[in-house]
Amino acid sequence: MTKDEEHKKSLQVVVVDDSEFTRKSIVDALEEQGIAVVGEANSAETAAKLLRTTSGNCYIIDIVMPETSGFELAKIINEENKDHFIILMSSLKTENIIIEAITNGACDFLQKPFSKQELYDTVMKVKHELENVDELSA
Repeated sequence: MTKDEEHKKSLQVVVVDDSEFTRKSIVDALEEQGIAVVGEANSAETAAKLLRTTSGNCYIIDIVMPETSGFELAKIINEENKDHFIILMSSLKTENIIIEAITNGACDFLQKPFSKQELYDTVMKVKHELENVDELSA
């Protein structure tokens, strides 16, 4: 396996939330588990720039943010590159929110507040999916 192939197989997370406290909590929880966080953003606009400048392949995105929502950011990510995994999160919980998250390309949804274990389990599902996609394309 080449270094480039190995890199594509590794999980590279970008965390997007306008709340600095929430972002830091997620980053810290992921890094405690040895999961690579390659970027963080406080807005959809900043995250869209990271899409072009980082190796991120998994975006954890808050739905409710000023100016541009997480739904809109998910659409931008999917238009740019279909090889990204998106986990949307929100404190709002209705069936419509979850349906809209999936419709906008999310592979999973986290209900705030969530535990470190829920976060880890969700990210590990993405990691396994990433590994399976890479194995199928090999």
